[in-house]
Amino acid sequence: MTATPSETEIKARLGQLARLREAVGQAIVGQDAVVEQLLVALLAGGHCLIEGVPGLGKTLLARTLGQALALDFRRVQFTPDLMPSDILGTEVLEEDHGTGHRHFRFQQGPVFTNLLLADELNRTPPKTQAALLEAMQEHTVSYAGVTHRLAEPFFVLATQNPLEQAGTYPLPEAQLDRFLLNIRVGYPTAEEERAILVQTTGGAAASVPQVMEAADIVALQGWVRDVYVGDGLMTWITTLVRATRPAPEAPAVVRNYVRWGAGPRAGQALVLACKARALLHGRLAATREDVAALAAPVMRHRILLSFAAEAEGKSADAVIAELLSALPAPAPD
Repeated sequence: MTATPSETEIKARLGQLARLREAVGQAIVGQDAVVEQLLVALLAGGHCLIEGVPGLGKTLLARTLGQALALDFRRVQFTPDLMPSDILGTEVLEEDHGTGHRHFRFQQGPVFTNLLLADELNRTPPKTQAALLEAMQEHTVSYAGVTHRLAEPFFVLATQNPLEQAGTYPLPEAQLDRFLLNIRVGYPTAEEERAILVQTTGGAAASVPQVMEAADIVALQGWVRDVYVGDGLMTWITTLVRATRPAPEAPAVVRNYVRWGAGPRAGQALVLACKARALLHGRLAATREDVAALAAPVMRHRILLSFAAEAEGKSADAVIAELLSALPAPAPD
């Protein structure tokens, strides 16, 4: 930030975040942790990979977020025949009927938006996956020697079906690492499922109020960087990330079940995510609770498990949970 915000401005922004959660909750029944993680990724300026079986409201969640934030929203269904130009755009030949002069004009693809839902990203070939991930990383699209900037904020929600593997192209670990969070969407409770049936089979759809605009999100993304992280907490995050890497001094759960651990980008993602969660909860300093809540979404897709883990049914979440228990948390600053 170029200037320190006043106390009044801080309270106003934090109030906006509280209203944003309420607005999303008017259309999304339950899934509080999923909504929180989604907003954390948005505030931290990252992207999300969402895993869940069909019918759990992933598209509705993305569309609702776009409505509450007054953001341009587009959805792309990824298929095996999708080409990079179907995502990024292409040049079209146009003719001036008055002069007969012909020229090429760049026709923007669906990636030129604020909020992009990339549905079933693992069903498209690697070259199309790579085209989208480059746009995610650089926030630019280069075509025919010309670089086009994407709109800000630019936020991608990519989904994967965890059940079906036939006809899919799994993302390489290096590309998975570019997603800030890997969010798991589970089944609702019995009460939540009943509420979903009542809400979605009636005559009127839930109304989602607009509570923020793109400029507000960009400003809050700048504020996230200024949230305080104490020395002890920063050391704990560093220790957690480094402990996921197999080594003689690593915890037994890592030596037994992990082939490849998280890299430095995981630490960067965890720090930023904790800062964003603190701001979302109305705090200007991150805490141990933020780390505990976000360690799994940040690192579950950055840890490559061994064959022993697969044979024994050991998940990445279980490994991370054991690391959180084995490595002592720091005392509050």
